[in-house]
This record gives sequence, C-alpha cells and structure tokens, in this order.
Amino acid sequence: MNHQKKLFIFDLDGVLASTSDEHFQAWKAIIKSRFNIEVADEVEEKTKGVSRIDSLNKILESYHLEDSITQQEKEELAYKKNELYKELIENFDQSNLFNGVIELLQFLKQKNILIALGSASKNGPTIIKSTGIDSYFDYIVDPSLVPGKPNPDIFSKAAEYFKLQPDECVGIEDAVSGIQAIKSANMYAIGIGNEKLLKNADIIFDSVGSIDFKFLEQLIGDNNG
Repeated sequence: MNHQKKLFIFDLDGVLASTSDEHFQAWKAIIKSRFNIEVADEVEEKTKGVSRIDSLNKILESYHLEDSITQQEKEELAYKKNELYKELIENFDQSNLFNGVIELLQFLKQKNILIALGSASKNGPTIIKSTGIDSYFDYIVDPSLVPGKPNPDIFSKAAEYFKLQPDECVGIEDAVSGIQAIKSANMYAIGIGNEKLLKNADIIFDSVGSIDFKFLEQLIGDNNG
C-alpha cells in the first residue's frame, strides 16, 4: 500500500521559474567567444536539468568538440559561463516566478507538506531568495554533493534528510533527465510541460499553474491528522 505523501521536491528551472533562457544565452556567448560557433537553439533541450559540466559536454558533443579541449579548459569555460549567468539573473524577482507557483506552495504548506528544492543549479538558493519563496522551503539539496540527474541521488537525498520512504515523496520536473531521476528514486513523478517528452511521468500538467488541487488532495491523502 502507498504511504501518504509527505514531501514535495521541486526542480527549479522550468518548474518554479524560467532560467533556461539565461543559462542558454550564457552558454551561447561562451561557446561563440571560444570556438566562434553559433550554438543552435535545438541543442538547448540537451542541456536542461543536468549539471554545468554535463551541459558543456553535451554542447561540445553536438559539434564534435569534446576532445578539442582539456578538462581544465572545460572547468574554466564552465566558470565563465556561470559568472555571465549570475549577471543575467541578478535582477530576478517575484515577477520571474511562473503563474501559480506561490498558490501551489501555500496550498502544500496548508496541507502540512514538507517542501525541498532538488535543483542541479548551484544558484538555486539565490534564485528562491530573490523571488521571495525561500521561506516555503524546508530543505535545499546541495547539488555539488551528489551525482547529477538522471541519477536519483538529488531526490533520494531530500527523502533521507527527512527520514522518509520514497513512496512518501513526490518529485516535480520539466526535464526528461529529471523525470528519470525521480522514477529511479522510486518516487511519484509530476511532469510539467510536453506530454510526449515526459511520457515516463506518472501525471503531466502543462504548467505549475494548471496543476489540479483536487488531484493533489487525493494524492496527498489526509496529512492534517
């Protein structure tokens, strides 16, 4: 029998706010300056939900450049990209959150649900603070301490922190690698976005704003008792 759900673990980019444009703009600028290549827009999908170095490797592989630079040069490019990205997100505020995010977080809090951030982005804490939602989060997984998605560790770590079983946890993701990670952690997966891409999720909504609270009440069970 399934346990009641007690913990919701959120990805950040594409779920709570969109930082993917800023990430990709930064990568495009860095690759252009280093290799004089215009990275095509369709490459962006490969970079979603994975770590910084993995993102860089996916871009390099797309242009058969992965063996053209050393690991140290990769680290330097990734560092430069992050500095540029941080400049781009400096002015983030509550208006950068997707519609429905605050209502969803409030709803979960009313239901006594624990909330964790399971983002591959090391800038996650900065963004949830600047967008004014940090007070809703009970725990933030440090992505530098765990292998990146599609490995399940970032989700498992949150469950372990609260000493919960996987079937007491729900992951919310918009990326294929993220849904894979949730399912590998044996948790319930809510996909946000494209049905065809996220077909392995247990249920899919177009956006956070379209998540049905009645459905959530059934999923959660009664946590108020």
